[in-house]
Amino acid sequence: MSSTRDVRDLEGRRIGVPESRQLDLFADMIERRGAQAVRCPLVDIRDTPDEAHVGRWLDEVIEHGLDDMIWLTGEGVRRLRSFAERDTPERLTRLVERLDQARAITRGPKPGRELRALKLRSDLAATQPTTAGVIEALADMDLTGHRVGVQLYGTDPNRPLMDFLADKQAEIHAVAPYIYADEAETPQVLDFIDTIVAGQLDAVAFTSSPQIKRLYKVARANERADALTPALNGLCVAAVGPLVGERLEAEGVQVTLMPDSNYFMKPLVRAMVAHFNAASS
Repeated sequence: MSSTRDVRDLEGRRIGVPESRQLDLFADMIERRGAQAVRCPLVDIRDTPDEAHVGRWLDEVIEHGLDDMIWLTGEGVRRLRSFAERDTPERLTRLVERLDQARAITRGPKPGRELRALKLRSDLAATQPTTAGVIEALADMDLTGHRVGVQLYGTDPNRPLMDFLADKQAEIHAVAPYIYADEAETPQVLDFIDTIVAGQLDAVAFTSSPQIKRLYKVARANERADALTPALNGLCVAAVGPLVGERLEAEGVQVTLMPDSNYFMKPLVRAMVAHFNAASS
């Protein structure tokens, strides 16, 4: 059983938390360990405004089924579930029945977890939780004429995956059930950037790529980018998974830590605890 000392193993640490979707949950995790969460929710996740397109996609899948379904995010599974059950529970039941008949390909552990909540399975996991990992997992498979559903996210058309499926002569049925929207006002983001540049944080924990995009968009628009990158490289930068890590590295930011395999918030917190314990020993 953990002692009080063990539980508060982030005592005195100030950790930047740009998470939005589960901000309170994540902040509570680190605060219970003694840290001070410095919050700046950079993005919000909302249903796509093109609800008609999602409705048509659901009708198409329910009516004709799929051979394969590619799930890129857990959020996508949740949003499509929500869209389906808004009309009647029967619509969700029919969708789940159709999805159960398709081979499910998952990019990472999060969509797999959300599928299990629907009593569905992941039949094929990406070799790594990236688009490249999905493509590699499907590279040797004959998809000619297959009806392939693809759950996209945000406004990213994911051209590499779409081009790969087109080259495989698959019949592509793509749907993007949610978008990213700016949440924090620009002055809040600037205050957050200034806090980082002033060296007032011990760590920043990034949990999605759009957070980094928004942070640097504001920094560049306000001539802070040149100061932001070296400031981040002077503290602990935590990334929840490889996609987030790649986006940080593209900005010249060195990732200090990342969970080994389970790309969720609890493993991210444990990785930060291990990092700071090692630093203080």
